[in-house]
Amino acid sequence: MKVLLVEDNALTRYTIKSLLEKLGHQVVAEAENSEDAVKFYREQQPDVVFLDLILPGKSGVEILEDLRAVNPAARVVVITAVEQEEIDRRLADKGVTAILRKPFSFEDFKTLMKGLA
Repeated sequence: MKVLLVEDNALTRYTIKSLLEKLGHQVVAEAENSEDAVKFYREQQPDVVFLDLILPGKSGVEILEDLRAVNPAARVVVITAVEQEEIDRRLADKGVTAILRKPFSFEDFKTLMKGLA
């Protein structure tokens, strides 16, 4: 599976990329901000986007809206440490594919990826 990784924290980005590669997936691009996220999405046309909820500039919710403008069927997994029902509802209303809560285990990650396959 081709993946676009949108995360401003280098360590988190490295960790998720390593897990994806270990499971046989390809990270086709990495973005640290909203402009790169949308640009790389258009260029690479990934199968799924891993999108941090809190980023500099635009929020993950705003970037999700931008991605949906490019492709209404975009599959997006939101990465967040925030646990709030209101945010979860808002993300669900926007059609997010899944939410990955930080910190997460390798088993949680594997299960999520199996569900996306």
